[in-house]
Amino acid sequence: MATDSELFAAWQAGDAEAGDELVGRHFAAVARFFRNKVATGGEDLIQHTFLGCLEARARFRQESSFRTFLFSIARNVLLAHLRTLRRAHDRQVDFGVSSLFDLDPSPSQIVAREQEQQLLLDALRRLPVDLQLALELFYWEGLPLAELAQVLEVPPGTVKSRLFRARQQLKEQLEQLARTPALLRDTLERIDALDRAAAERGA
Repeated sequence: MATDSELFAAWQAGDAEAGDELVGRHFAAVARFFRNKVATGGEDLIQHTFLGCLEARARFRQESSFRTFLFSIARNVLLAHLRTLRRAHDRQVDFGVSSLFDLDPSPSQIVAREQEQQLLLDALRRLPVDLQLALELFYWEGLPLAELAQVLEVPPGTVKSRLFRARQQLKEQLEQLARTPALLRDTLERIDALDRAAAERGA
């Protein structure tokens, strides 16, 4: 089976089938990245992300994984989209302070199978964008700290401090949003399970 790097090189050389296979491998992860962050236009942002990979191909370094490169592009596409939303309202945005709830208050319609899942999604949307991205890429996409630092364009030490602050703020939001003590307890246990999984993979 061809590696991501091999498929990407073939795609750059004009092999459409290689591009289709590469997109197929990573489409779900990119869709998941945008799903809880934009109310509308998610499909366009996904398309812009994969096209952005080709346009920025000179920036791809073999020592980094293609997935790290892809999430870097997705992050830039998201931030550009959010800046466009703010310009429409003649407001500047600080992603270290503003949350997606502030920037785009009509969340995408997510059908949550469990109440704690919806609670967790609601709480994540209330974090500053930089902190939400750090948590989601670390917990749900499994990016190690070194790759996460590349995606977020910050030193590894900054990633650690962001994750620490993000966990704290997430728990604070969960406490404010939970309708019952039992729901809060179950959701916090879910966070603890994510922490254990991260520790097991050596993150």
